Amino acid sequence: MAETVLDVQHLQVKFRVSKTDTLTAIEDVTFSVKEGETLGIVGESGCGKSVTANTILRLLPERTTVISKGSIHFEGKDLTKLSLKEMRTVRGNKISMIFQEPMTSLNPVYRIGDQLVEMYQANNAISKKEAWEKSAKMLEKVGIPSPEQRMHEFPHNLSGGMRQRVMIAMALSSEPALLIADEPTTALDVTIQAQVLELMRDLQNQMNTAVLLITHDMGVVAENADNVMVMYAGEVVEYGSVKSIFKNSLHPYTIGLLRSIPRLDQDMEELQTIEGTVPSLDQMPKGCRFSNRCSHCMDRCRQEAPVLKELEEGHQVKCFLF
Repeated sequence: MAETVLDVQHLQVKFRVSKTDTLTAIEDVTFSVKEGETLGIVGESGCGKSVTANTILRLLPERTTVISKGSIHFEGKDLTKLSLKEMRTVRGNKISMIFQEPMTSLNPVYRIGDQLVEMYQANNAISKKEAWEKSAKMLEKVGIPSPEQRMHEFPHNLSGGMRQRVMIAMALSSEPALLIADEPTTALDVTIQAQVLELMRDLQNQMNTAVLLITHDMGVVAENADNVMVMYAGEVVEYGSVKSIFKNSLHPYTIGLLRSIPRLDQDMEELQTIEGTVPSLDQMPKGCRFSNRCSHCMDRCRQEAPVLKELEEGHQVKCFLF
């Protein structure tokens, strides 16, 4: 039976806006990921997906960020209790992250090889020559042609797809137990997107890595995730297996996301949208956070906040309709 790699319980994250005031960015988020499993985290921009990911790695500035409640257990340790020095032994070594935009993640003034070598030497007691050889092999593994030549090139010499492959090579160089992929295909065209996702699946199968796949693309989730967590305004509104979410989605927000996906058997004029936008942290509705955009909104929704309920095994929803 697969072991649980990451277990997040009732996580609450606040941002300091002044000496006395804070705004809640993440509210009561709970989920877990097992080895070899992919959890897809979906939602619009501003729903708290990236904040959740950055909180796991403690990458948010401590001066302005407070983990006020909850725990993040990884390999038997609560990451919220570790010092910054202890977190450095976790980041990039046991938990790696692929960021949204590879051009801003790679240093433009350093050659590809130097950046990969630095990654290897930071996590392993090996010589520069050995790190260089391992880096070239890793580039070959992620499908980059002429890896020795690419090692001597700068990021701007590579296409977007190749830069993202370099980021995947860096993230998987230490064979981490958990990989966080924060919208890894956002800046890529659909052909390169498919290649990158296939590459990630192949490497995951080889290493039995647990993956957190953060995206706003429900199609990507359908093809790559085992379980799905739908987030809205910093909260989990629905959680379940891919099959249950796509065949029996319950929350009006999840249904709206699925209906907004273009389909070949559907007239483009019939494509539905979710009216309105995600509320800012200082303008959250009093009751259900989705109430001001929901077509099923009742008076109760505007006054009370629903709780996450399990309606069937493994399928949870936060809505008064159920």
